[in-house]
Amino acid sequence: MNVIDLPPFAPTLIESTRAIGYSLESAVADVIDNSIAAEADSVKISFFPIGDEYISILDNGYGMSPDDLTKAMQYGSKSPLDGRDEKDLGRFGLGLKTASLSQCRELTVASMKDGQLSIRRWDIDYVKESGNWSLLCIDDEIEMQKIPTINELLEQGTGTLVVWKQLDRLKAGEIDFNKSMGRMFDNVRDHLELVFHRYLSGESGIKKLQISINDCELKPKDPFLVKKSNRPMDDETLIIHGEKIIIRPYILPHFSSLTPDEINELGGKDGLRKLQGFYVYRNKRLLVWGTWFRMQRKSELSKLARIQVDIPNTLDDLWTLDIKKSSAMPPAEVRTNLQNVIIKMAENSKRKYTVRGKKEVSDKTTHVWNRMKARGGGFYYEINRDYPAIAELVQINPAYKDMVNALLKQIEIGLPLNQLYVDLNNDAYLTNEKEMPDKEILNGLRAMIPKEGSYERKIGFLNQMAEIEPFSEHPELIEKIRKEIQK
Repeated sequence: MNVIDLPPFAPTLIESTRAIGYSLESAVADVIDNSIAAEADSVKISFFPIGDEYISILDNGYGMSPDDLTKAMQYGSKSPLDGRDEKDLGRFGLGLKTASLSQCRELTVASMKDGQLSIRRWDIDYVKESGNWSLLCIDDEIEMQKIPTINELLEQGTGTLVVWKQLDRLKAGEIDFNKSMGRMFDNVRDHLELVFHRYLSGESGIKKLQISINDCELKPKDPFLVKKSNRPMDDETLIIHGEKIIIRPYILPHFSSLTPDEINELGGKDGLRKLQGFYVYRNKRLLVWGTWFRMQRKSELSKLARIQVDIPNTLDDLWTLDIKKSSAMPPAEVRTNLQNVIIKMAENSKRKYTVRGKKEVSDKTTHVWNRMKARGGGFYYEINRDYPAIAELVQINPAYKDMVNALLKQIEIGLPLNQLYVDLNNDAYLTNEKEMPDKEILNGLRAMIPKEGSYERKIGFLNQMAEIEPFSEHPELIEKIRKEIQK
């Protein structure tokens, strides 16, 4: 049997791998994974969009020797089947190269270890010209000084610097690259603050990481708002092939108890509804989020449910992790357990979301609106004609009964249900709990007390109002009115 050695044609393959599908933010995150593996506690990202544009990523990790750097620049430098250190966030041995060259045509990596500086470069145009896998070794002093932020690496004495130049993919179709680069890095900031939020916050068990963009430090963006969220059930630990998968559910607070900033932090531009579901972490780095893995559909009643899933890098193959580390799918033996968690979580989220609806149909409390079941299915809302203030108004002048009923019917028909639905789906800060000062509540109650009639009638009306929100929350105001009536 004859064997033919058939290596891939370098210019074609290196151009093809640029189309794997990295976004700018996912490409930057992939490079930072290497910094974490190198035990860095600082990553400085710089971008310069004018003239000789570049993006640089500098860490203070343990660096690489010349031989190690050469190997790191090789495509497929490590098999995905090889064992890895538990802190290693890589898998295919492709991330540094494919992520970087998806954004630029010239990738330079400089690294210092034990006081020795080594520099390697992939230049796609040079590879195209040579027709070979021609990795450039930069050892000329003048050429070294042309590398952006190289002096910061030299001052550190250890670490690795990644520089992207010839940013053809980022510049494509842009009229004002300076402005567009600023917008792009707003997305990068948001992405990194979420993906590495556990490292940025210095969670127990991992080394705290500081990341900055043009000297502006990033802040962790907690997708669970741990300080205010509920834990409806204890952690669940699954053992798969001898490895632990830890599941930790959260129920977010109801919208009415969140500030606009907190809602924005939890939902961002995608909205809370889209971001419900599982948040899968590999070595505490967020991989996939806002999905139920097709085990249930996203709905309004489950929009407050978020489930943290921690997996080790030893189970990458089972979770079919892709090259970009942005897609994963739980194996069959895990899906069954996740399905059970979903059922429990969905019920808890539903109770949190519909608690106000339950109050409105309670027999113990009188409300302005009644929730009614329609004959043909579905529900509608009508104003409660037995609401004390409405009943009192009709009793004062029975001749107004038909007019009052007609007016209330117009209000019911005019209820903007479609717009309310749109606002809720857009996660608008929609609430009927307007803060009213005590004086306004007091004056409103005084205005509704019957002006005529016996003491018993007035006290009876007051007792009814004392059971109705918002008056039920202010017993001291009820007591003040009671004393006024007794005088």
